[in-house]
Amino acid sequence: MFGISPLGWLHTLGSLPAIPVAVYMFARHGRIVPRSFAGAIYFVSMLVGAATVFLVAHQPVSYVVGLATLLLVLGGYAVGRLPLPPRLARYAETICLSLSAFLLMLPTVTEILRRVPDGHPFVTELDAPLLVGFQAGLLVILVVGLSAQIVHLRRR
Repeated sequence: MFGISPLGWLHTLGSLPAIPVAVYMFARHGRIVPRSFAGAIYFVSMLVGAATVFLVAHQPVSYVVGLATLLLVLGGYAVGRLPLPPRLARYAETICLSLSAFLLMLPTVTEILRRVPDGHPFVTELDAPLLVGFQAGLLVILVVGLSAQIVHLRRR
């Protein structure tokens, strides 16, 4: 179904929980909160997705996105344990984890538009206007959302 291999399904289903969990945390807390139950689900899902991308990727850029995602997630969860001023750690944590969510959604949207509906996808080329528009929309959401998060953190 959808031309996805069994390993691809592991990758997809393993990383899928990160999407609703991230949406929940953004809506509830305004950011991804690593030291929470939802944060633990996000961490595990993102690790599964980022680690398995190396087994299923077809585009060279996928390896870059996977590695960047892995580094951002690990950095976002580790920075709170470093001997940094708490305010600086909170900024770094928020920026890293918001960027990781963006890097989760970028290939998610791309793959959905390139595979759905099955057999007749919405787009067939990576430079299709519909796909580029969705990717640009995600970038706008990232810039606006990250700006709002930083403003909110400054006010605390």
